[in-house]
Amino acid sequence: MAKVVHFEIPFDNKARAMKFYAEAFDWELTDMPQMDYVMAQSVAVDEQQRPKEPGAINGGLFKRPGDAPHPTVYVGVDTIDEALKKVGKAGGKVVTPKTPIPGMGAYARVADTEGNVIGIFQGE
Repeated sequence: MAKVVHFEIPFDNKARAMKFYAEAFDWELTDMPQMDYVMAQSVAVDEQQRPKEPGAINGGLFKRPGDAPHPTVYVGVDTIDEALKKVGKAGGKVVTPKTPIPGMGAYARVADTEGNVIGIFQGE
């Protein structure tokens, strides 16, 4: 069974979004300007940057793209290529093709049969 492993929340104004999530939820936010991305830690992590609490996930904030204008949950998979095949067979379609994340793995975004966009993530 594949688990939800990450979330992403798009922003139009990075500073405003960071202020909101820090103040509203006490999240620890780390700006990564080279990627135009903000790591959002909603739960404490271990040495491998994995949540210490079972079932908890962390995520990020990113500039709102056209292909993912709403918050997205990411499901962990063994291989993105196989997951994309299964998504297609189940009636879904690829929204964002397999994209490498240096030092972390790769991701893709897919639309389900209801038009919802979710992400899939393959770690290294």
